[in-house]
Amino acid sequence: MSRQEYESLKQGLFETIEAERDRLKTVARDIWENPEVALQESASSERLQSILREEGFEVTTGVGGIETAFIARYGQENPVVGTMGEFDALPGMSQQAKAEREPVEAGAPGHGCGHNLFGVGSLGAAIAVKDAIERNELSGSVVFFGTPAEEAGGGKVYMVRDGAFDDVDAVVSWHPGWYNAPGKGSCLAVDAFDFTFHGETSHAAASPESGRSALDAVQLLNTGVEYMREHVSDAARIHYVIQNGGSAANVVPGEASVEYLVRAPEREEVERISEWVRDIADAAAQMTRTDLNATKTSGMYGVLPNHTIADAIRENMEHADFPLDDEQAEFAAELRETLGDGEGAIQQIPEPNRDIAREEAIFSQPIDALDEGQTGSYSTDSGDVSWNVPLGRFRAATWPVGTPAHSWQAVAAGESLGTAGMEFASKTIAATLADLLEDAELRQQARMEFEERLAGHEYESPLPEGADPYELVKR
Repeated sequence: MSRQEYESLKQGLFETIEAERDRLKTVARDIWENPEVALQESASSERLQSILREEGFEVTTGVGGIETAFIARYGQENPVVGTMGEFDALPGMSQQAKAEREPVEAGAPGHGCGHNLFGVGSLGAAIAVKDAIERNELSGSVVFFGTPAEEAGGGKVYMVRDGAFDDVDAVVSWHPGWYNAPGKGSCLAVDAFDFTFHGETSHAAASPESGRSALDAVQLLNTGVEYMREHVSDAARIHYVIQNGGSAANVVPGEASVEYLVRAPEREEVERISEWVRDIADAAAQMTRTDLNATKTSGMYGVLPNHTIADAIRENMEHADFPLDDEQAEFAAELRETLGDGEGAIQQIPEPNRDIAREEAIFSQPIDALDEGQTGSYSTDSGDVSWNVPLGRFRAATWPVGTPAHSWQAVAAGESLGTAGMEFASKTIAATLADLLEDAELRQQARMEFEERLAGHEYESPLPEGADPYELVKR
């Protein structure tokens, strides 16, 4: 294919997405208006599936034992490229599309992480690449992975365990944010545990000697972990919440439970710290003469970055326009006023771009990766995908400058403002998937980098044997 033909192909991808603009915006708004939390995203998942079926994709549901997880595939030829779409909302984040804190329904869920835009942006890209394959402008197959329960900590991990990504050459994914940049960093691997202690109830004043306090065991576990913190790496994170501490102060608690998350940059370190925490829990049970039920509920790997795909993403960002209209720009300015000056966030971006970010409500100019060589203090189930297939990731500006994720401002922006960044993301993904299908050398370089970063390590699922994804919602 000549350079001119290839440029024409990419322009065709962009035109397909533009032609789909109204439908994509409608679907994103529908999912925003009907937010569904992790593992309950039936309508959102079906909405995406139905469009993919209409477009000729073969859809497989129930992937990884999750009813709302699915794989939609178009084509049976190699190479195979894919993109991912999330669609779960956050509990308690209900918010109207206005520049003041006002829930649609108090206590109801809302899309505070922009997943209504995430899934639909990836959908637009998959449709555009499918159309190009259908026109014989590209050869190969494109796959859309419907990935639920990210906010519950691990839908993709179950899909990986199910072999969902085994025959894919590369995956390109994105996430809403307030700037446009590829990702070249990693994040923390994580394990999650529930520790439940069982003791004996008794009257706390009349016969305390007859009781065995499960709450004492929880407190001893937590105290032991606090002393342990000095002896783990600075980057490691250990946090906990007491889920059940008893029912009344004058009753020795017969049952108490605590949830733990253990994070560290390397999977091996997470496992070492987790074993130490379990030892402390055993000791707490012995000291209080209680019984311990320790359950590992989930686990994830950190992200294995792929600079080869990230560089391709960055190049394609330069050619994907950002269709922000006047109404969206006005609302963005109103929302930004609620965030303060945002200077702390602006300091994250390179000096030449800071003045632009200070002046504009939406920072739509693409920039280079901000996280190269860094390990972010967060965890994502995309990490497990990245240990099984070369994965390129980026952020796109769907929120005003400095907007934090999981904020009411992020929810408000998701209704219509964020669709400009969603379209930008869709075009960036489509163009990068086309690069991966068309350019065998690019695929080979991405694979070589993937193998080098693995450095001989073999992926082993961090999930406990027989883990049920629906246990996630109990945490």
